Order: sequence, then C-alpha cells, then structure tokens
Amino acid sequence: MKRIILIGIIAFTTGLGACKKALEVDPQQNIKAEDAIKNEQDVKALVIGCYSIMGGGALYGTNLLMLPDLQASEGYCSWRGTFQSYRQVANKSLIRDNTEANRTWTAAYRAINNANLVLTNLDKVTDVDNRKLYEGEALFVRGVLLFELTRLYGGGFDPLTANAQLGAVIKNTPTTDEAGAFAAIPRSTVAQNYTQVIADLTTAVTKLPDENGTRVNRFTALAFLSRVYLQKSDFINARNAANTIIGSGYYGLNPVPTAVFTNKNTKESIWEIQQNDQNNAGNSNDGMATFYASLPGIGRADVRMSTAFINAFYEPTDARYDGWYYVGTGARPGNTYCSKWNAFEQNLPIVRIAEMYLIRAECNRRLGTNLGDTPENDLDVVRSRSRASFIAAPTLTDILNERRRELAFEGIRIHDIKRLKSATGSFPWNDNKLVLPIPQREIDATSGVLVQNPGY
Repeated sequence: MKRIILIGIIAFTTGLGACKKALEVDPQQNIKAEDAIKNEQDVKALVIGCYSIMGGGALYGTNLLMLPDLQASEGYCSWRGTFQSYRQVANKSLIRDNTEANRTWTAAYRAINNANLVLTNLDKVTDVDNRKLYEGEALFVRGVLLFELTRLYGGGFDPLTANAQLGAVIKNTPTTDEAGAFAAIPRSTVAQNYTQVIADLTTAVTKLPDENGTRVNRFTALAFLSRVYLQKSDFINARNAANTIIGSGYYGLNPVPTAVFTNKNTKESIWEIQQNDQNNAGNSNDGMATFYASLPGIGRADVRMSTAFINAFYEPTDARYDGWYYVGTGARPGNTYCSKWNAFEQNLPIVRIAEMYLIRAECNRRLGTNLGDTPENDLDVVRSRSRASFIAAPTLTDILNERRRELAFEGIRIHDIKRLKSATGSFPWNDNKLVLPIPQREIDATSGVLVQNPGY
C-alpha cells in the first residue's frame, strides 16, 4: 500500500463506504470518487460528511476553539495537561511536526476536499432547491475553513500592507485519484486567501436559505463574513453583515448568559456543532469539556483560567462572573475553570448573536455611524442581559473590553490580538511563534513547493 502525504488526500468515504486514514490511498482497493458518486443521495452524504469532519477534535470540536486560547495564554489561561503538543502551543515552543498543527491542517483539507466533490457533482442533484442548498453549504465549508487555515498558518492580516506573506493553499478542485493526490500546489498569499474566502462566503449567502434546521443557513455565512471583514479591518462590510443578521429577527440573547451553553440550538446561537452522548468530539483525548472542565467524572482540567483576567472585568452584579467561572471539584480541584464547556454531549456554539452586536457596536464607533442602533445601545443589549452596569457613551476601549469578557474562551483571543496589533505577554502580534507550522511531511513530499513558515 502506498502512503501518500500530500495536501487534500482523502479516500472517498463520508457515508458511502468504510473510512480509511486521511493520508492513505490504495487505488487497487478503492473506487475513484468520480465513479462512486452516482446520485443525489451520494452528494448529500458528502455534505453531511463535511459537518462530521468539522465537528471532530481537529477542527471545531476542539482545536479551532482551543488553539487560539492557548496561543494567547499569557495572563489569560494556562495549560496544565500532559499533552506536549498543546504545551508547545501555550509555551510558544512548537516544533515543525507538532501534532495539533498537523491534524488541524489535514482535517481542514479533508473537509475542503469533500466540499469540492460536492461542487463538481451538483449535476447529479435533480431537485433544484437541494442543488442550490448543497452548493451553498459546500461553499460555506470551503470558505470558512480556508479562513481558519489562513489565520492560524498565515499570520495576521495587516490592512496597511499588501499581505504578500504566505497563507494557506487554495484548493478549489477535488482530489479524486492517485494522480491528483501527487499534485503539489504552492501556498497562496494571505491577500489571495482572503479574496477567495470572501468570494466563497458571498456566494454562499446567495445560495443558502434563511432556515436550514441545525445546518448552516444564510445568516451563518453572513456571520462568518462579518468575522472575515472585521479581521481585515473592513469595518463597513463587517458592520453591514452584522446589522443584517441582527435585523433579521431570527436571533436574540437568552435571558441568562449560561443558557446558550447548557441548552441546544437556542435563539442565541447562529450556528453550533451538534453533539450528543453517542456522537461528540471526545471525552478522554478530545473535546472542549475534556480539557476545560473540572467536575466529578467530567474533564481533565487541563486548561486553567487566570483569575487576574476574570477579576479585571469583575462587577458584583454581572451574572457572567459566577455563571461562567467556578472553582474545580474534579481533576486538579481548587483552581478556576470555565463553565462554558462542562458536558461531553453539549452542543458547541461557534458563533452567537452577542458577537454580532459587539461587531456592530465596534464598527459603528470606529466609523462614527449609528447603523441599526447606537454603539451605546448595542453594548447595553449584551451587558444588561448579564445585569452589568450601563455605560453611557462607551469608548472603543469599552467595547473591546466587553468583547474580551463576553467571548472569552470561545476561540477568539489570538485573532483579536493580531487584528488589534497588540501582544500576548512578550510576544507581539506578528511574532513568528504565533503562527503554526505547515506539517513538515507536506513540505518534504512536495520537494519544497510548499514553503515552511519562518522559524520552523
């Protein structure tokens, strides 16, 4: 059996046959993807496969939420676990073969490959509405994961430069056979990555319906577009996308801040990863509750919260202080942990309406506008839900502080540090140690077509 270690390699699985390892190809024993996809049900299986991969521990099930916390752990949290791969991330001592960097890269391109297979087989979908839906979902997956890869492996977007630094590989055609698996594609620039991400998500917005059950819809794509635009300091478009979501009336804050994490698919969630007792990211070596919780029988208590960070925003009436943080009673008792992630079977909110209010508030304040509402009122929507005090005429600093408090430990921190050009401890926003290494096996297999990041 040949072992191939190039980007985007995946045996055709996701509901149509037994799984193979992502980096193995066996042409003698497997049907080529273009031959296996026969009808609409096969295409639907590929779409569902995308969600399954995204919910795994390598992506939104753990790493895309936890790695940005650990990358900016100084004064925020600390890693107390035994996994050296995560310790390297927290200590800024990554090696080029870091396990988490490797598996996140690989899983993202597996899902992107599924998305590309969907897009190249839409002619097999006879139902017009389903064809449009699957196209929108596939474009969403491809755009969102390229965005995440760019932020983690390509560094920060600087609106004052051409962003010619290398980002991720743009892969818009599927790998379906051994020849395609051996094709070596160079990394595109960060600027090119953002252009592709925006194109995919913008088209997805036009294809996705307003409602799509627990799968992504038009507003999910808009929410990620708002994030993308905010990351590149395009405050007008970030504000406009957030304003459309808020104005839709589909979403609203729950009465108490804990409800979005203890209940599934509440009106506060724009999109969340679906989990249950039998199907979740993990309860021993993966999963947010596994690493963040310290309760009897639940969690390894590997990520400890900094009390200095929490106390910096303390208000005696703010329900988030006691609702989101607690002293552990399970593994490593007596330390402070985040109760956002407390159950193996809980859904994982990826983007919430509170974030959209804070984006609109920030952008309106920066632009000197009041589109949709004033920054004062938007900030108060978030704060009053938690019984925090009213801030009259909030400054940009007030809004950014609220963002740090409301979205803490949800995978936002390092990305905000980079876009705001600040620092984590002694590491400035553009330090090479805040960028993940490209898997070295990919570098080796392409004979240098893929270029490694500086410092690795």
